[in-house]
Amino acid sequence: MTHLPNSMNLKKSLGQHFLKDERVCHRIVDALLEFPFTQLLEIGPGAGALTKYLIEIKAVHFRAVEIDHEKTMYLKNTYPALAGQLMETDFLKMRMPFEGPFTVIGNFPYNISTQILFKILDWRENVERVVCMFQKEVAQRIAASEGNKTYGVISVLIQAFYQVEYLFDVDAHAFTPPPKVKSGVIRLTPLSVSLPAKTEKMFFLLVKTAFNQRRKMLRNAVKGLFNEEVLREAIFDRRAEQLSVREFADLTWKMR
Repeated sequence: MTHLPNSMNLKKSLGQHFLKDERVCHRIVDALLEFPFTQLLEIGPGAGALTKYLIEIKAVHFRAVEIDHEKTMYLKNTYPALAGQLMETDFLKMRMPFEGPFTVIGNFPYNISTQILFKILDWRENVERVVCMFQKEVAQRIAASEGNKTYGVISVLIQAFYQVEYLFDVDAHAFTPPPKVKSGVIRLTPLSVSLPAKTEKMFFLLVKTAFNQRRKMLRNAVKGLFNEEVLREAIFDRRAEQLSVREFADLTWKMR
């Protein structure tokens, strides 16, 4: 176990729970190293639990983004190799950190984890792989398949572009302070086949509209997007959570 310096304060407003279990750190880094990459971005390095291993990876252009000034000062003082590689800014507002393809790794703060994922989704043409830790419930939602009660907007939108692997659970005691929930580590790998939707904009609109009223039959939830003749088709007797990613994509060709 690694421990944070006593002088370092944890900020609840930033959802900070710092990883301290070295076995978990090694498992996450091992999952990252299963595939080659030349550029790597770490989101929210905190006290450097993963960073200390990432800066040792050979022949890789590494950068890290951390919003908390106290943590960036600690990281710069503790790991001199980070000089010029650590950006003190808000990930949700930053520009793309590299030209060309790059991999993303991070223990994402619970309170903005889905926002981080949507930002990564915006960068999907450049993001070649993601290895990340979420609150277990969020990780399960991302990996859920149709028919599962946790299947929703984030499941469909991520799986439309990435293969999702749920790698392993992480116990609360692996963190300082221990959160009230378990965590889960997932890996996202881009799909080799492009989304068969008419347009991505139509796909996003359909998915978000369908799940906005997920308890209703699809016919009632998305009636403003299709003409009456199309809405008579049997697929609209189902609910949003019962449709696969491919079925949502196929339906975009029948939208108004």
